[in-house]
Amino acid sequence: MVEEHGSAAALHGEQLPTPDRRLVRVATTDGPALVLGSSQIAGRLDVEGAAARGIEVARRRSGGGAVLLWPGHQVWLDVCLPREDPLWDDDVGRSGRWLGGALAAGLVELGAAGAETHDGPFEPSGWSHQVCFAGRAPGEVLVRERKVVGTSQRRSREGAVFQVAVALVWAPGTLVDLLGLPAEAAAAVAGAGIGLGELVRLVRAADVVDAVVAALPP
Repeated sequence: MVEEHGSAAALHGEQLPTPDRRLVRVATTDGPALVLGSSQIAGRLDVEGAAARGIEVARRRSGGGAVLLWPGHQVWLDVCLPREDPLWDDDVGRSGRWLGGALAAGLVELGAAGAETHDGPFEPSGWSHQVCFAGRAPGEVLVRERKVVGTSQRRSREGAVFQVAVALVWAPGTLVDLLGLPAEAAAAVAGAGIGLGELVRLVRAADVVDAVVAALPP
């Protein structure tokens, strides 16, 4: 396990950890950042508004909708798996389910009763093309039908990097504003996610990292 700090652009850059062995990277941004998916259309993104609030705008190289990284509001983990690992699966739809099971088990151990992996296919919503937590992908973790862990995946010949965001606080108002989404999106997006802090008292980022790493397959 390694820890890295930096800008969102640098942490999402070309030089992701090379998955020549199992590795967990705990990534922490220097400040707030709005991270767009690799193919996401920026549309009405308020770049000037983000700059005025001191929010970096970056783009990751894995798919899905946007994530707002805010200090203290989430835990960001990159889980690397080499292609020759026994856990590797050529099927992209199945490939992250082992990780989802470990993530759910780790959150249950912390006290998040009812945390479970989404085992079905991708379930989009009217806003999931813009907001990551508004849809459900295989291997993501839900509590009370609301997403608490979002994932995306970046694959290469060497292996895969699963990028994981565990929400400690789910407060998407700023995200909705910066993306320029209509008023009706606010309630829908707010109801799609949930923060771990609503489920577990006095949860710390370090506790989440320890619980998830302990639940990973040996």
